[in-house]
Amino acid sequence: MSDPLAGLRGAPLRTVAGSGLTALVSSVPADDFGTDEFTERMAELEALARTHHEVVEAAHARTTVLPMRLATVYLDDSRVHAMLSERTPKFDELLSWLDGHAELGVKVHADPVRAQVSAAPAAPTAGSGRAYLRQRRDQRRRRDDAYRAAGAVAGAVRDTVAPLTRGVVAHRPQQGEPASGSGENVANEAYLVPRSRVREFHQALAGLTGSDTDVRVEITDPWAPYSFASRPAEGGAA
Repeated sequence: MSDPLAGLRGAPLRTVAGSGLTALVSSVPADDFGTDEFTERMAELEALARTHHEVVEAAHARTTVLPMRLATVYLDDSRVHAMLSERTPKFDELLSWLDGHAELGVKVHADPVRAQVSAAPAAPTAGSGRAYLRQRRDQRRRRDDAYRAAGAVAGAVRDTVAPLTRGVVAHRPQQGEPASGSGENVANEAYLVPRSRVREFHQALAGLTGSDTDVRVEITDPWAPYSFASRPAEGGAA
């Protein structure tokens, strides 16, 4: 790497090899990363997650990687070597399966607020009680329709990209700050896609919602295969 990456707190990265596999590791103070101590140091979690992601993505840009869990800690390099040797058959199988692939995320959002606004009733006037109640029913119907439409789009996403993907993992829908943009995240799935078919994947989902402005489909950029560190059921031919 022309610009060497650093580990947590700027510590240098190094490699530990064993049985034909190589791990990227960085030393951290043992007193800070024991089980009890680490639980009490959650303020550093953001920096730890960011550093972990940067190292994994840099390696992913150059070779096939199998991301380890965040804050995977071994006492010394000999323990890392032993882990690689012990798990070589499983790691070899996973790395072979992941070779040439990237992870893409697809999130489907329903926008019930937009649906409610578009069907919002006018202020009631004398003698307009029935019309007002009818508008309220229409408002609730539009909201329910938005959720049903989003569910239908989520199913269509999986069917549409099945021929282009090797695996799929359904994550829990995001809520609050992690959910980007407008609307409510109703489906959050990760797909294992051959690098050579990433553009085709995007094209297959273009315009999937048609003219339905109450549903939004978000596709994340290709990532290292975090969701596929253990092999799920195959989601289609690749």
